[in-house]
Amino acid sequence: MIAKQYDVVVIGAGLVGLATAYRFLQLHPTARVLIIEKEAAVAQHQSGHNSGVIHSGIYYKPGSLKAINCINGYADLIRFAKEYGIAYELCGKLIVATSPEEGSALNNIFNRGIQNGLQQLRLLTQAELKEFEPHAAGIAAIHVPQTGIIDYPAMARRLQELIEQAGGEFVFSEKVMSVSAIANTVTIETEKQSYTTKQAVTCAGLQSDRVASYTDATNDLRIIPFRGEYYKLKPEKEYLVKNLIYPVPDPKFPFLGVHFTRMISGGVEAGPNAVLAFKREGYRFSSLDIGDTLDTLAWPGFWKIVGKYGRTGMGEIYRSLSKSAFTKALQKLLPEIQESDLVPGGAGVRAQACDRQGNLIDDFNILRKENIIHVRNAPSPAATSCLSIGQYITNQLIAN
Repeated sequence: MIAKQYDVVVIGAGLVGLATAYRFLQLHPTARVLIIEKEAAVAQHQSGHNSGVIHSGIYYKPGSLKAINCINGYADLIRFAKEYGIAYELCGKLIVATSPEEGSALNNIFNRGIQNGLQQLRLLTQAELKEFEPHAAGIAAIHVPQTGIIDYPAMARRLQELIEQAGGEFVFSEKVMSVSAIANTVTIETEKQSYTTKQAVTCAGLQSDRVASYTDATNDLRIIPFRGEYYKLKPEKEYLVKNLIYPVPDPKFPFLGVHFTRMISGGVEAGPNAVLAFKREGYRFSSLDIGDTLDTLAWPGFWKIVGKYGRTGMGEIYRSLSKSAFTKALQKLLPEIQESDLVPGGAGVRAQACDRQGNLIDDFNILRKENIIHVRNAPSPAATSCLSIGQYITNQLIAN
């Protein structure tokens, strides 16, 4: 069978892959662009299982890919939502210090936000904190007015429509089995078909390391999947949270801690924790894939993570198994919350890249190998940043 030929093929129909195809077609409307997705629809994993938050960029190291793309992507995202009627709300959030020991970290976050160009940030006293969130506990806080909530799955579906209207193509339910590059041609084999293209972009999320390894056998990163589990507040308790309430995160751990998030569809989520997942696309504690588990256990960096964060990890597992322990963690921010106020919510799995030395990669990692671009690490705030990341990748494709 003769392989179908394209100018650009994108592997993965999450928000980053979709935004890349969308941006490329905006600049090259006559290009032949294809997106290959192993699931039956767009945004079936990280893009459709996140908390729906529009991130401001306050946390990220100035000059990093996260900082640059989150700030730029934020503005792009708001414009896109306005133009295409995607439900969103810039409701703001609080980052709350609950002890004097967190005061220094809170100030560091505030200063980082200023360095990243955020305006109208406010350091709040305890009394001022209560004006925003009367039921929250804390001695100080940062008010971040830029933070919001949005319907990311709706955005993904709209991007699909725009790509198709621009002449882009999709194939669903096709798993990529190999990628090879010879001279100026990339050949992509799926379970069903063969495709050739001048350039390829892999945005495979939870499978990103595996897809990257097709053309880079020495791939130095491995995806370690962390499942984040949520509870929801019962409707009669939603009054306890007006918008978004976050803790001061541990600067040594690349997760933001359990927090409260009002959702664009209604209701309030509480969580997530961060538990090692034994299946990359498994959204329950009982989810198990032997191959995924062995891949994690065989990676030397994983055991170094255990050495660094083992105690923290055990605490996360305990909170996963114990609703009372999860409640206790939430009570640090909202003392009135009781175990009976929580009902099971959803879950997501974060694709967290780790190197051989056990470093959890904090920044986005986008690697170019001749005429293939691999997105190897794109955790939060990738959804907020997707249009900017898509432009960043498009610029590299054009340069080639």
